[in-house]
Amino acid sequence: MSEPAEDPAPPTGVRATARHHARRVLSAYTGEHGIYGVVLVTALVSIGEHYDTDFEVLLYVAGTMLVFWFAHVYAGVVAAGGDPERRKEGLGRMIGHSARHSAGMLVAMLPPLVFLALGSLQVFDEEDAYDLALLTGVVVLAVIGWLNSARNGRRWPLRLAGASATAMLGLLVIGLSALAH
Repeated sequence: MSEPAEDPAPPTGVRATARHHARRVLSAYTGEHGIYGVVLVTALVSIGEHYDTDFEVLLYVAGTMLVFWFAHVYAGVVAAGGDPERRKEGLGRMIGHSARHSAGMLVAMLPPLVFLALGSLQVFDEEDAYDLALLTGVVVLAVIGWLNSARNGRRWPLRLAGASATAMLGLLVIGLSALAH
């Protein structure tokens, strides 16, 4: 399990702080909870199509994602309670650790919810906003596949293959998740 590493000292300066926050967000997306969140939020958006408005889909997705995130935090705390070393941390630290570890699930829902909100506010046509909310999950998975290939030193053709494979397998998992819900 990979989890975002804590920086030993906070960055100084506007650019350093921006880079620090960008790394944390990227780390949240590329961790297991972020990837799971992308799959789950995209599946939820896809099954939310039976709602009349983008705002109803937004409420459904946000509410469901918060419940799933809370369940992950709860599971992390209960699991930590069984570890004598972790119990020494105290309940507050166990909750904080579990919440940070699962934060990728919350970060994953932001881009689709932005599009659903823009559709609700009629900045975009609601149908277009809904389609963009669905598309963001696949695009994010493709970007993660590209970045993973780049980190492994692959040249652009293999990066493209990694992005395509990650997006296609993600679509399969999203479809199966939608069927299960």
